[in-house]
Amino acid sequence: SPYKFYQFWLNQPDEDSEKYIKIYTFLSKEEIDELISKHKEAPHLRQLQKVLAEEVTTMVHGKDELENAIKASEVLFGKSTAEDLRSLDANTFMAVFEGVPQATISKSELAEGLNIVEALTERSNFLSSKSEARRDLKSNAISVNKEKVSEDYQLSEQDLLADQYVLFQKGKRNYFILIIE
Repeated sequence: SPYKFYQFWLNQPDEDSEKYIKIYTFLSKEEIDELISKHKEAPHLRQLQKVLAEEVTTMVHGKDELENAIKASEVLFGKSTAEDLRSLDANTFMAVFEGVPQATISKSELAEGLNIVEALTERSNFLSSKSEARRDLKSNAISVNKEKVSEDYQLSEQDLLADQYVLFQKGKRNYFILIIE
C-alpha cells in the first residue's frame, strides 16, 4: 500500500537516507546538499527522511496517494482529528491499523444504538470488564474515532468509518477496531 511504502522511506536511518535521496529522487545537487546540511543541524526533525518519503511516494504512487499516506501517518502518530480519520478510505484505514485487535458485530446490533460500555466489553472484548470500562470512561481515557466519549455514549451508524469500522482508543497507543458487517 502507498501508506506502507511511505512509512518504509520515512523510517530509513540517517546514513541510508543520505545515499537514497541522491539515488531515488530528481532533486538537484544543491537541494540535496542543503537538505543534508539542515538535517545534520537538527536530525530529530527527520527532514531528510520526510523529503525522501514524499519524493519517492509521489513518483511511484502519485500526489493523491502521498496525501493519503501523510494523513494516515498523522492519524496513527500525530495530532490528527476525527475529520482526518473519516477521510481515509477502507484500504488505507486497514493499512494504518494492520495488526490492531478486532472484533466483528452485525449492522443490526448498531442500528438501534449500542451502549459504549457494552461495545467495549461484551461486544468486542477490548476491555475485560464493565467496571474497567466505566472507570476508563470516567477518567476520559476512551476515544471513539479519535473523540473522547463518556459512559452514556451510544454507538450508532454515524460512527462508522469507511462505512464499516469504528476505532476505539484507550490512552495514546492502545487501539481496537470494531468491524460492522
